[in-house]
Amino acid sequence: MWSLDALQLRAQGPAAALTKVLRSPRVRLRLMNAERRTIRFYQADVFTDAPFGGNPVAVVPDAQILSDRELQQIASEMNLSETVFVFPPIDPSTVAKIRIFTPTQEIPFAGHPVLGTFFVLGKLGRLVLREPVTSALYECNIGVFSVEVHVLKGEIARVVMSQPKPQFLGAVEPVKDLYEVANALGLAKGQITDTKFPVEVVSTGLPVMIVPVRTLTAVRSIAPDYTAINQLCARYGAQGIMVFTTMTVEELSSVHTRMFAPSIGILEDPATGSASGALGAYLVQNGVVEVGPMTEIVAEQGYEMDRPSRILIQVESDDDAIQEVKVGGQTVMVAEGTLTF
Repeated sequence: MWSLDALQLRAQGPAAALTKVLRSPRVRLRLMNAERRTIRFYQADVFTDAPFGGNPVAVVPDAQILSDRELQQIASEMNLSETVFVFPPIDPSTVAKIRIFTPTQEIPFAGHPVLGTFFVLGKLGRLVLREPVTSALYECNIGVFSVEVHVLKGEIARVVMSQPKPQFLGAVEPVKDLYEVANALGLAKGQITDTKFPVEVVSTGLPVMIVPVRTLTAVRSIAPDYTAINQLCARYGAQGIMVFTTMTVEELSSVHTRMFAPSIGILEDPATGSASGALGAYLVQNGVVEVGPMTEIVAEQGYEMDRPSRILIQVESDDDAIQEVKVGGQTVMVAEGTLTF
């Protein structure tokens, strides 16, 4: 015996019957599952030798199947400071092209994402490793750069990246603006001006405002006003504010730092490779550290976030001019999985 629904569908014809079937929740779920795709991702902690320290980055090694919209959606889903998507190279001299996204936008360049990416590619066998150093070129949105993977007994000891030649983009000089910088960080102006070093915007790929602070206690007590930081960064063309002091937690560190970049979706960063390169250039240019032909600086960061990080900065100088800046450190793999969407 025909049910009333069945009789109505027969009366309405085959098109109506098909529409009814397609609207069935069970059928719709099956169709959705049939159209879903999967892609592998890996997560590494950079600038640390132990899991849950340093700065995490997600790496998607086979991103060529993804649209621009999906790249941003995945970065937002990961909700890390950066997610890196790896594509086949366009330039034949390079091994890969990478694109870097924060949870809110694509950025042209960054530090720890590059280091984490080449650690992951080395661990996956996508990069042929040779001891003691494997050198490679990669593409990003601002050009072609080199990276070095240091290998010891078949294992990756550290990854080091070259950064663009530093640009010194101007000092923050008006007293009014220095007050605004101090207020944006919740500090007394004297904590900054008593250092006798400038507040300056420097770039080695990503422009940042470098702010010297007199004491470690002051740096650790910073209470950032993110709206004020955004306004200052917009006025001076910076992507964030990096604060440093020469007073450190660890005896072997050169500087203690904190990084705030709310305008690109990062309230505070536990370890910032691009800003650390700019900081290294600033420290050498302003004589904050002892300078030689190759100046090595160790920056500690992330302590206030319970993610201690150790960043090696190398600044090569010749005739009082900075020739090259490199940033590197250790990395550990912490997760891998599959995205289904």
